[in-house]
Amino acid sequence: MDRRWAQHLCTQILLSLCMVWGTPTSAPAPSPITRPCNFFSGRSCEECLGNVSCLWCNTNNTCLDYPVRSILPPSSLCVMSQARWGACWINFEALIIAMSVVAGVILLGITVCCCYCCCCRKTSRVRVEAEEQHLAVEREKRNEDLLKRKNERVVKHNEIRKKYGLLQDMDHPYSKFEND
Repeated sequence: MDRRWAQHLCTQILLSLCMVWGTPTSAPAPSPITRPCNFFSGRSCEECLGNVSCLWCNTNNTCLDYPVRSILPPSSLCVMSQARWGACWINFEALIIAMSVVAGVILLGITVCCCYCCCCRKTSRVRVEAEEQHLAVEREKRNEDLLKRKNERVVKHNEIRKKYGLLQDMDHPYSKFEND
């Protein structure tokens, strides 16, 4: 992975999480003194969710401790469609679905990128080998054509020399020195 692609991926992840959780300014800053979650019951959702360990239930406007041992709060505590955690504008059920979709898209994207890179390397290697083989065949064909043309030129030049008597007969190398 190159650095720019990794930065782009991190930016996309952060933007997705901001869309799911809301902007940092959408919830008030938690008070320096942490109070128990049931203190915020009957108040507002924003006050309750100022503490990240609290869960807001819209059915009876109660602020409950988030059940850490079980990832999903049991329906006896609060119905999933009425539970709020992290942001008041999205229910817990939609939050889980949105986070799983974002995680699935990220995993799918990484898998596709890895597979694409592996396939590109294989096909490029095969392509380079095929191109080298094609170039070797072309080079051999050009050399054969070059030798063929050279032989044709030699034959043609010898015919011209023979016609004008310039070709020395190899059988009689001293025929030129004969006296008439």
